[in-house]
Amino acid sequence: MPKLEIDTDYIEKLAEIIGRTGLTEIELSHGDLRIRVARQVQMVVEAAAHRPGVAGPGPIVEAAPVAAGGASEGSHPGAVSSPMVVTVYLSSDPGSPPFVNVGDEVKEGQTLLIIEAMKVMNAIRAPRSGRVTRIIVQNAAPVEYGEPLLVIE
Repeated sequence: MPKLEIDTDYIEKLAEIIGRTGLTEIELSHGDLRIRVARQVQMVVEAAAHRPGVAGPGPIVEAAPVAAGGASEGSHPGAVSSPMVVTVYLSSDPGSPPFVNVGDEVKEGQTLLIIEAMKVMNAIRAPRSGRVTRIIVQNAAPVEYGEPLLVIE
């Protein structure tokens, strides 16, 4: 078997792209060569209500930083944004009340909503204490990476 030479500079550039874009992994292949660069995400399992037909509770996910120059809600310093492309749920199941409402006081670490990616449910927690002044997303709506979800002041 011939010795495989690996371009570590190329792999480091891929890792930089992951860090800069918020992706969790990049995979490339050329012929028999396959390169996969992934970053580990700390996961903590939270007990949450089980949705029928959907995998159980998933990891708690840090909210993504909001890019400057976005929509007016997104540029607000208290905006909490989506860490990935997901479907957002405002309550643990369709018959339950929402986790938070406009005007609610929240504490740092409190569950604000749940996001679903690939049938895995993830809790989005409050990055700081404060009052919910706006809920920007609709229940069961798809959202993009970095899209603002709600505002805490």
